[in-house]
Amino acid sequence: MVIESVTTRPWRWSKRVLPQHTDHGGVMWHGAYVAWLEEARVEALAAVGLPYGVVSEAALEMPVVRLEIDYRQALHHGEQVLLESWALPRKGVRWPWRSRWLRSDGEVAAEARVELVLVRFDGGRRTLLRQAPEPLGEALRRLQQGPEPPA
Repeated sequence: MVIESVTTRPWRWSKRVLPQHTDHGGVMWHGAYVAWLEEARVEALAAVGLPYGVVSEAALEMPVVRLEIDYRQALHHGEQVLLESWALPRKGVRWPWRSRWLRSDGEVAAEARVELVLVRFDGGRRTLLRQAPEPLGEALRRLQQGPEPPA
């Protein structure tokens, strides 16, 4: 998998591989990659002014409907890692994200493709939404633009 050519700046999130992220051999466990993707999306939403708690209070959910991760190089306990993510334009009802984990030497350790959908939870019933209600719609547009350049 190759990250599609994008013109926006990526959302960046730096983390260190901690013991709870690794297996017995000190290698980052595959499930930790998924958790980091979720954390990065939630942090990006907060960065554009929409904490996930507000999304939940509006009875909205954004479940993952597709997830692919290509592992290229193992990450190890103690390594500092940069996760770069791009929120791409919606494709039908799907909201695609592309991400990559960069080692401190700039090498790509893994790449991911995630697709989410927007669902309204109402009284035990879930309805797939084709349009995001405001203020979520505006937040999604801002996510696609990437973060503001540093001042």
